[in-house]
Amino acid sequence: MKNRLLIIILILAALLRLGVALALGDQVEILPGTFDQISYHTLATRLLDGHGFTMPAQWWPITPAGEPTAHWSYLYTFYLVGVYAIFGTHALAARLLQALLAGLLMPWLAYRLAQRLFPGKSLRLWRLELSPALLAAAWVAFYPYFLYYAGSLMTETFYITAILWSLDRALSIIYTDDGDALHRRHPYKNYFLLGLALALTVLLRQVFLPFVPCIFLWLWWACARQAGWKPALKPVLLGGLLCALLLALCIAPFTLLNYQHFGRFVLLNTNAGYAFFWANHPVHGYSFVSLFTPDMPSYQELIPQELRHLNEAALDQALLKLGLGFVLEDPLRFLSLCVTRIPAHFIFWPLPGSSLPSNLTRLASIGLALPFMLAGALLWVLDARRARLDPRPGALLALFCFVYVGIHLLSWAGIRYRLPTDAVALVFAAYALWRFLAWATFLRRK
Repeated sequence: MKNRLLIIILILAALLRLGVALALGDQVEILPGTFDQISYHTLATRLLDGHGFTMPAQWWPITPAGEPTAHWSYLYTFYLVGVYAIFGTHALAARLLQALLAGLLMPWLAYRLAQRLFPGKSLRLWRLELSPALLAAAWVAFYPYFLYYAGSLMTETFYITAILWSLDRALSIIYTDDGDALHRRHPYKNYFLLGLALALTVLLRQVFLPFVPCIFLWLWWACARQAGWKPALKPVLLGGLLCALLLALCIAPFTLLNYQHFGRFVLLNTNAGYAFFWANHPVHGYSFVSLFTPDMPSYQELIPQELRHLNEAALDQALLKLGLGFVLEDPLRFLSLCVTRIPAHFIFWPLPGSSLPSNLTRLASIGLALPFMLAGALLWVLDARRARLDPRPGALLALFCFVYVGIHLLSWAGIRYRLPTDAVALVFAAYALWRFLAWATFLRRK
């Protein structure tokens, strides 16, 4: 019955996302929160026409027409290029393939993660055998924001899927699929797959890179709880070196391409400096503004005139230095900006400037899920302290949420950038919902 329910959830998830993709159609238009799809579509068509990684006009942020750009994910651009090369320049083909993959993979990976966090948990409700894993799969399957972005030609959907896969691969090094047994040996096949998952994730968005060392610290800690610190160190170090080698091999071609384009070292993309500069500019005052209002300067106007002659990579690095200067000049203002980024990151309430669909999507997504996420995390902590649950799998997911949110509170915060932690935190939300249903079932029978 469990497998049958999971299959039904996966089919429904795929059908819903395919429906969204069909609704978006073959045209690439600006919709709320999806402007980047214009850039990816344009860049892919430019590559197919033989113009390389360039844009036909001055482009975001202020890259001149015909000049190289590394602002956008190389991997996702190649995905569009591949689809367009096979099916013609049809955005709908890319949307449908992306929607199908996301509909099948995202709920399935959420199921696997929850299965490892909460093994053996099950209850019968209305002749259905429900587990936290099934509820996690269902919540991810029908989460409105994931449905919305499934058909958008942006990195969000594949990036979130890759994060879930990376976390699943890290857990697979320690645990078997039933979530109970600890591997006594550390098969390097799993480290190889973890390295591939990490490389895929980083190539979609480099902001995941700071979390990579955290995964291996967690692996060392998780192994050390059973084998001891010293015996656990060697396999984790060797596995970590294998993953680092795979990461380097996947990133190196783009680093070399960037050096050829810009004449300087750029690991992957040229966007961190711009984001940190804008996020901490004095124009915010002491309260972060996630979207500049009409009475404020534009993002481009804030870039100093004396730096505008620089190429995209040099300008990115110069702006990063200026952003760090803003922080050092007024650390209290930086602290205030970090605190005021919290509501911008976790906003769930309706806004007068937003459309009715946007407000409803926000309420039906994070507005509904946030109380369950917090309750589920608290229940996990309590059950782990009482030795009812192994704390190690949940610690990895909680660590990701903490580190990833922290990165964005230090730089740029917003709804789009919170979605990866939504996908992970829904595993905890599903546990809270399962505990509530178990309690309600107990009261009904009583």
